[in-house]
Amino acid sequence: MLYLAQVHKNNFLEQHQLRLLARQEAENMWVIIPEEAFILLGKGNSLTEKLLVLVELSPTGDIERIEEATNWVLRLVQVYLSSGISPDYLRQEAERAEQWRQNLTLQNQDLARRSLELEARREQIQALEETLKREKGSQTEEEV
Repeated sequence: MLYLAQVHKNNFLEQHQLRLLARQEAENMWVIIPEEAFILLGKGNSLTEKLLVLVELSPTGDIERIEEATNWVLRLVQVYLSSGISPDYLRQEAERAEQWRQNLTLQNQDLARRSLELEARREQIQALEETLKREKGSQTEEEV
């Protein structure tokens, strides 16, 4: 699983550690990790303090890969922030999509109601036609 982390110095153990900041849930969905979670890097690791990194952890919590997050952050800025996509914009778009969905649901319900009304009217017309045929048939029998 992929995490965004920041390098910190653990003075007690005299080692660097990673503070996990966020976890990737899906391709474009990340979740902030609210509690402090740290992973020791070991004494031989010489990453710069406060450096942001992307770290891939195995299911058992072992570090599989670490890379600087600079290019990843710049890509986020380029894709999302330079085009004016902000959290407010995304929230407004989500609200518009929800209103559109509700409107389509109402239209669908109205169409279903109209369809039922038309079916009921068709059945009434068929019943009237049958009644007229019977009445016409009994009138012709009486004339004969």
